Amino acid sequence: MLLAMSARRRRLPRHRAWPLTTTDIEECLGPHMGRVTDLRFLTGHDSGTVVLGAAWVAPVSRNYGRGTHPDMVGFRIDVHPVGATERAATRAVLRARALPQLHAWVTRALAADETWQLTDHQHYWRLTDGRLTHRDEA
Repeated sequence: MLLAMSARRRRLPRHRAWPLTTTDIEECLGPHMGRVTDLRFLTGHDSGTVVLGAAWVAPVSRNYGRGTHPDMVGFRIDVHPVGATERAATRAVLRARALPQLHAWVTRALAADETWQLTDHQHYWRLTDGRLTHRDEA
């Protein structure tokens, strides 16, 4: 379920902005976009230094035999809001560096062995003082 969110309906304070668009993510992932089950533009006031998140939602839950609904198995991508004055600079960094890294992470995940795919995974991109870092997190 992918929805584009217009600025008119975005429900984001004026001093906050998303650094990426649905089109940016679609162009980055190309045919892998079909495996994205949830693309979210978060509306929280402060995500700290996190600017982009990706998660693999595994088909098997850890809740005593209760599995994840098949429609939810795949990738969840979260675009975190940033300060409106920082949007352009953040967007440039994300398009140049984070989106290619996101594509590589998704490609590796799709080719991963069954053990990896049966476990939930999260990957975050953080931008601190103009320096982009990323890593898998529990």
